Amino acid sequence: MIKFKKFNELTNHELYEIMRLRQEVFVLEQTCLYPDLDNLDQDCIHVISYAKSDPPAADGSAAAPIVAYLRILPAGAVFDTVAIGRVLVREDLRKDGLARELLVETLNYIKNVLGEKHVKLSAQQYLIDFYKSLGCNIISEGYLEDGIPHIDMEIKF
Repeated sequence: MIKFKKFNELTNHELYEIMRLRQEVFVLEQTCLYPDLDNLDQDCIHVISYAKSDPPAADGSAAAPIVAYLRILPAGAVFDTVAIGRVLVREDLRKDGLARELLVETLNYIKNVLGEKHVKLSAQQYLIDFYKSLGCNIISEGYLEDGIPHIDMEIKF
C-alpha cells in the first residue's frame, strides 16, 4: 500500500520510521556523513510504501512497517521543477520491485494529481539504467555529492 502525505499529515511513528530508514540507508549503509535533516521535509509530499502483509497497529498509532519511501520536493527547493529525492527501499527487500512500484505511482501522482509536466532528480550513477527504464533522461555531467557519484536526470510527461 502506498500513501502520499504532507509533512503535517505524518504520524509521529511514521516520521520516526522515515528518519530511521533514511539514516540506515544514506548515512550508515552508504557510510556518508551529511545533514539528512535539511529543512526541506516540511514542504515535501512524503510517499510511503507499507508492507502489504502486516495489518495496521491495534492502537492505530502507525500503519504497517514502512518498506520503501521517497519525497516529492516542490519546484525551487532543489531544481527549477518538482523533484524526487531520498528514494529508498529497505535493504532486505531491494530485489522485490518496490522501487519501481513506488516510482511509477509517484510519477503518476505528479502528472495526474499535481498536474506537473516535468520532474528532475539527482540519481546515484549506478542507478542510471533503472531510472532510464522509467523514462528518465540524463541532463548533466556526473558529479560527486557527499562523496557518491551522481547525475541529474529528468522526465517530461
